[in-house]
Amino acid sequence: MRHYYESDTPEAHRFRYGLLAFDLLTLVFIVVTSFLPRTDRIEQLDVLFGLIIATDFVVRLIIARRRLRELMHPATWADLAAIVSFLAPLVGEAAGFLRVLRTVRLLHTYQLLARLRADSAWFRRREEVVLAVVHLSVFIFVMTGIVYETQRATNPAIANYADALYFTVTALTTTGFGDITLPGTSGRLISVVIMILGVTLFLNLVRTLLQPTKVRFHCPRCGLLRHDPDAVHCKACGLLLDIPDEGLR
Repeated sequence: MRHYYESDTPEAHRFRYGLLAFDLLTLVFIVVTSFLPRTDRIEQLDVLFGLIIATDFVVRLIIARRRLRELMHPATWADLAAIVSFLAPLVGEAAGFLRVLRTVRLLHTYQLLARLRADSAWFRRREEVVLAVVHLSVFIFVMTGIVYETQRATNPAIANYADALYFTVTALTTTGFGDITLPGTSGRLISVVIMILGVTLFLNLVRTLLQPTKVRFHCPRCGLLRHDPDAVHCKACGLLLDIPDEGLR
């Protein structure tokens, strides 16, 4: 299993891409089922997702060279929360809110960055933009889940995930139409978190989109990693560079 999780072979790469696809499928399942009534079939799928996540969690813990460090990783706690929440039907617990923490697992898949750089010229050219979009998307998803789970039982304006997403986006952009609000102290605190952190991540995305495009190339003398696409010399140390040019596509 360490071979599949850590090695640099084609089958290991496919396996890790499969884990990333499963993470995305998990997120889609969480969103879609928020619009549907709870049925036996959905409960069965909950258990299936929970067992798969639990298997992945146990294997990663077994092969970890530093298990204590692995246990302290935020993604590990997110996985534990997701396992409890997906297997909740077995013990009669709701724990739906904990499912949004599974989103943090996306951040743990950044081990795929090196592979994505090697496999995709498109990703290499747009890596910073892609990561900024991922950070903002994960934040929106998590905050939407928090709004949905904390408000759906008491706030008639939050009837489904789309309502929670609508409020999160309007709060993040400080548009504030006022047709949906979160009452009480806890609701106001959630709104404040969305506005402060959300605006920060949004501005980071805008900065990434507007800043000049850079290419990744490790300077052998000083280690500078980002250079202008047409750079001939390293700006930091002046070394003559030989940056591969993929050409216009």
